[in-house]
Amino acid sequence: MVPSSPSDAPVLDRVFREAALLAGAGYAILLQIAHPAVGQGVHDYSDFAHRPLSRLHGTLTFVYGVMFGSPDEAERISAIVRAMHTKVTGPGYRALDPELLRWVAATLYQSAETAYERFVGNLTDAEKDEVYARSAVFATALGCPEEYWPASRAEFARYWEETLATLRVTPAARAVARDLLHPSARLLRPAARFQGFVAAGLLPSRLRDEFGLAWDARRHRRFHRLCTVVRAVYPRLPLRLRTAVRDGFLWDIRRRAAQNRLYHRPRGRRPAAAARARQRS
Repeated sequence: MVPSSPSDAPVLDRVFREAALLAGAGYAILLQIAHPAVGQGVHDYSDFAHRPLSRLHGTLTFVYGVMFGSPDEAERISAIVRAMHTKVTGPGYRALDPELLRWVAATLYQSAETAYERFVGNLTDAEKDEVYARSAVFATALGCPEEYWPASRAEFARYWEETLATLRVTPAARAVARDLLHPSARLLRPAARFQGFVAAGLLPSRLRDEFGLAWDARRHRRFHRLCTVVRAVYPRLPLRLRTAVRDGFLWDIRRRAAQNRLYHRPRGRRPAAAARARQRS
């Protein structure tokens, strides 16, 4: 059973249960694809343009499943994700490369902590240590060997800064970002604009510029007003509302597991790589 009391819930639960962390989803994805190998793999195999909600559903199923699911549920979801990634290979990339898995896991951890402190509240150093240690599960669940995850937050900070310096937004990454932030479905456009705005506010300026995200002094002020207002209002919302996304996904995981339908791909859909190949032919 998932703890729900604000006073006695472990810090790990208090952080990752919050729906406000979803505000950092676009930020995490843009950081991931700014790694040239990850960006090329996502471009070739993912399908943000035609199935953005399905892609988001898969990512959140993984995050909530490995963080809050039972050991059996977490292992089953992890095994499915690893099996899916065995097919993701191409010139210069392999999805099961431990270095790439470490970077993807690092963005999940970093974006969660960043969004929490921007939109929910501060964490003490001890709380950050606890959240960091548990976040190693993102890497190991993806198939990254335990020794690849930096042993401490200080080591992670060095790894993060060193990796940021090597990132480069390629044409493939810009194409993925365009699909993500400018969906064809009209109903998704307001949410996509919000994600793009938050991502632009959180990204390092170099990467923001390479992605071509508009930014100026007026947007900077709007972003900081947004953070201030959300941080003042959001924690006062009913806990049941703030955890509704997490709880809904856990319910869905168990329902799909009972029906043997976790990560089921709808009939008639083909991988993005095949769709792009057809367009080029």
